[in-house]
Amino acid sequence: MKRHAVLLLLAFTSSAQPAPAPALVRVARIWDAGAHNAFTDLIRWRNRWYCTFREADAHVGGDGRIRVLVSAGGEAWTSAALIGEDRIDLRDPKLSITPDDRLMIVAGGSVYEGKRFVSRQPRVMFSSDGSTWSAPERILGDGDWLWRVTWQEGRAYGVTYRTEPGASTEWTATLVSSTDGRTFDRITTFAVPGRPNETTVRFMPDGEMVALVRREGGDLKAWLGRSRAPYTSWTWRETPQQIGGPNFIRLPDGALWATGRSYPGGPKTVVGRLSLDGGYEPALTLPSGGDTSYPGMVWHEGLLWVSYYASHEGKTAIYLARVKLP
Repeated sequence: MKRHAVLLLLAFTSSAQPAPAPALVRVARIWDAGAHNAFTDLIRWRNRWYCTFREADAHVGGDGRIRVLVSAGGEAWTSAALIGEDRIDLRDPKLSITPDDRLMIVAGGSVYEGKRFVSRQPRVMFSSDGSTWSAPERILGDGDWLWRVTWQEGRAYGVTYRTEPGASTEWTATLVSSTDGRTFDRITTFAVPGRPNETTVRFMPDGEMVALVRREGGDLKAWLGRSRAPYTSWTWRETPQQIGGPNFIRLPDGALWATGRSYPGGPKTVVGRLSLDGGYEPALTLPSGGDTSYPGMVWHEGLLWVSYYASHEGKTAIYLARVKLP
């Protein structure tokens, strides 16, 4: 009886131990040449690193341009390209690799009169060498914002969000797909209330699609959805956190890790554990503050590499962190 009680006590003590925490291995500022440098993404392609982001005069408005940086080892970075479009604010560039091994950038294309928003339509650009890019090409329709795409079995999947005509207080988020990155088919509109917007979709090994959705209405908490092909029927769970600029990846061991903006105590960029039942637990705060977030994530040689932007050192700059996960 005494032995049984001791075993129960040991089991309780073990289960009560906090989960091992991730550790920040290194962080470096890799770019601050623009007046406002923000909204990053990161990818590894042909044994080189590529980081992209928006350069402009301020957080919104003006002719925002897309900067692409390249690095051989992640230490020294140089500018590979600067992409602009006359009188268009190119925003939130996101990188992916097409089935024919080209780099692809999806970005928002907004029109402002001063600080007043007028219209928007997504853009897409392609490159075969990381330096020379096709001109920004309009995709989908006026009012859409395709925030990120993920390629799976020859198709690009992503979520476009928009304010529907006559519905000034509610937004819709619609799953779309494409075989060429230019022409997209609409699959289904998510049954997510509270102004759903920025969304990252990823695929599990069995083909299940998982979506992490930012919300700007209601209680503001992000939602996590799951669906199997043909991805028209979804189940949803509310996460316990508000997440700005949500991104996540699945590691080789099956663990899910997410990054984004955390709000309690002031905006910070955080790395957290994510689970398919909607659990999300911030576990590491990256050096950040103020205007911050929009991380890119790559798992490489046992470390999580995270690009992000922050203004905690006086101006919005681009940072690259390497994180050791437990």
